[in-house]
Amino acid sequence: MTSAFFRLAPGRDVQSEEYLPQSPAGSGWGSEHMRGMAVSGALARAAERAVEALGRQDLQPVRWTLDLFRPAGMKPSVTSTTVVREGRRLCLVDAVLTQDGEAVARASALYLSPTSTPEGSVWASGNSPQPPHEDCRRSAGGAERLYYSESAGWTPPADAPQNGDRKQIWQFAIPVVEGEPLTAFQMAASVADAANVVSNLGSAGLEYINADVTLALARLPEGLELGLAALDRSEQHGISVGTGLVFDRVGVVGSVTVSAVGNARRAVDLRMFGHGDDAGSQPKSGAAT
Repeated sequence: MTSAFFRLAPGRDVQSEEYLPQSPAGSGWGSEHMRGMAVSGALARAAERAVEALGRQDLQPVRWTLDLFRPAGMKPSVTSTTVVREGRRLCLVDAVLTQDGEAVARASALYLSPTSTPEGSVWASGNSPQPPHEDCRRSAGGAERLYYSESAGWTPPADAPQNGDRKQIWQFAIPVVEGEPLTAFQMAASVADAANVVSNLGSAGLEYINADVTLALARLPEGLELGLAALDRSEQHGISVGTGLVFDRVGVVGSVTVSAVGNARRAVDLRMFGHGDDAGSQPKSGAAT
């Protein structure tokens, strides 16, 4: 497991925890920027803890919506949460990440109480992407992520496919907070931000910056490895909307959508990021997302 996105500042209580970003939180868009995966992971941790504080072990997260409305810097960050609604079968929690007293991102988590599956037949696509072989990470030198395109198959970051093929990624665990076990929901929420990669990685690299991500989960992933597979994409006037499947080694767990805006003047070559030959290795300036 790769070293964490954050460590917590000492001497703060649970209500005012301060996140100190570590090197895995750095973004490929610039060394001063924090990657969306880290932002999403911190907010998911905050939302999860808010539901735990209510004592609602009967609920599971089914929707996660993240808005990245200001660039997050590599600086101390604080999260806050609001329980918008708690009912018998649902709970809605809002979370905000602030830096220097200014909000830079927000998220909304919807939790529902599972029930029995009705007996009626309902259509499903049956589309289930195949994960890489379990020994692929060892052959890739402990990279944090693997890439897939239809012409290249599964490849390590150094060979990330810069072409016009449909893309997939397979992400290995990065803990949100140093010294804390990563939960399945934190894993899913942080990896969801990488939908920008599977939607918008093309022949010239990654030329789009995502402004949001919405994750929908029928179940939590099993194990701390997770894949994203591009499903559809539309683009007009430099605005891209992508949809994808989220899958683990058991099958599809949900779907993800992402909205992004073109940034061709500062494209990211993902072949430069995400390398590592042991659990603590990190790219020189993080990954784009």
